[in-house]
Amino acid sequence: MTIDKNRVIIFDTTLRDGEQSPGCSMTLNEKLRVAEALEQLGVDVIEAGFAIASNGDFNAVSQISALLKETTVCSLARASIKDIDRAWEALRGAKRPRIHTFISTSPLHMEHKLQMSPERVLEKIEESVSYARNLCDDVEWSCEDGTRTEEDYLYKSIETAIKAGATTINVPDTVGYTTPVEYTTMMRKIIENVPNSDKAIFSTHCHNDLGLAVANSIAAVEGGARQIECTINGIGERAGNAALEEIAMAFRTRQDMLPYKTGIVTENITKTSHLVSSVTGLNVQHNKAIVGANAFAHESGIHQDGMLKNAETYEIMTPESVGLGKSTLVMGKHSGRHAFSEKLKELGYELGNNEFLSAFEQFKDLADAKKVVYDEDIISIVDDGMRDNEGMQITSWKFVCDKDVPNSATFEIAADGDVKEVHSEGNGPVDAAFLALGTLVEGEPDLELYQVHAVTKGTDAQAEVTVRLADDGKTVNGHAAHTDTLVASAKAYLNALNKLLVKREKSKPEEMTA
Repeated sequence: MTIDKNRVIIFDTTLRDGEQSPGCSMTLNEKLRVAEALEQLGVDVIEAGFAIASNGDFNAVSQISALLKETTVCSLARASIKDIDRAWEALRGAKRPRIHTFISTSPLHMEHKLQMSPERVLEKIEESVSYARNLCDDVEWSCEDGTRTEEDYLYKSIETAIKAGATTINVPDTVGYTTPVEYTTMMRKIIENVPNSDKAIFSTHCHNDLGLAVANSIAAVEGGARQIECTINGIGERAGNAALEEIAMAFRTRQDMLPYKTGIVTENITKTSHLVSSVTGLNVQHNKAIVGANAFAHESGIHQDGMLKNAETYEIMTPESVGLGKSTLVMGKHSGRHAFSEKLKELGYELGNNEFLSAFEQFKDLADAKKVVYDEDIISIVDDGMRDNEGMQITSWKFVCDKDVPNSATFEIAADGDVKEVHSEGNGPVDAAFLALGTLVEGEPDLELYQVHAVTKGTDAQAEVTVRLADDGKTVNGHAAHTDTLVASAKAYLNALNKLLVKREKSKPEEMTA
């Protein structure tokens, strides 16, 4: 079999590092949907979670392992036997499992975080990687804070990991500190100076603290790396990770300068971006490259004139290349199931029978309430349906908003087969709704963000609401859409509460020290 030396492996960590973004907790059902979408996108490796972090993470890795047909499924593990055993237990059902183990190698991290000597860290590398390799043929090892690790020690650490059985070596820019020229040089020198470097694939994992994550990832490939670790929409710790969609389109668009190939089906980028934005509650900024609302919008008169004459004057890639096809079906209240099914296909969605029937029912209700149903409305319906399958659900509601009587909100809530009613008065119907729903959980989470925006134009537009709650150092985002802003607000708040209950189950793994 001929190996393409310019083939770059795409390792997606949306479900692990991406979920560590403040507020980005996902339910199990949401993680499964994202995993399926990533496989359809053509991702090579999916880091499904950190199995030892919680039962929820373990279940996610386990069920994703059983679900996916082609994609390698990976679980993170520290340089600890307990971590590795838990990762392997979760990965057993995967057709292509990978254990990803790591330890810090920079002087700063070894002294203050690990409190280990450099010699002890080398021992831990050998112990952990060899143990993982005895369980799994595919083992990745990462030197956390690799770009701030002393050169000779970095070479020795990598040599030790490869000798112990690591098949992929990841040299992460953990704090987003490096620059493209530095990173290219570093990768080249590693490959040249590590004696057994030919026995492993080298990988990059860049954070975006200085806005250089994508540039650094591409620079590492130019230095010899052949795996990029990235996330959808660039979500992740602090300022995020390298954005998968930007990397894939950079390679596709600039083949003259970047002759690298991936397995990404770029036409699926937009719908995958919408899904991740929907389930995390993190809206994509309008001027975001590739997937932002303004990425293919032209307002300047000069730009519009050029576009009308030849689109290539101001577009270096087509909207269709990332899945933004031109709409050919206008939808309204007289549209039937067949037309709705065709519209979903046009937008890149394939729903199961039950999901389709639920979405069609919501579409008909919306069509009765609105004069025109836009593509954005249908996308919102599908995305909202993906959030409605787990935890507590609102089955009925009543709001009172009157200047002469106390404002109040009353809900019937279904959970685990039971129905209960909650009620509260408040300073306005939204405040009353949040107070009423807040009685469903212990404690009093802080409302950090309440944001409303219209899905489309017009006074009959659906409202999309994002809510962020903070509780004991944990943050979660809730998201919902409805033609009634009050209902959307209540559903978003309850969505956040459901995620908070999931996140409360997570506990920080014990610190690993000498």
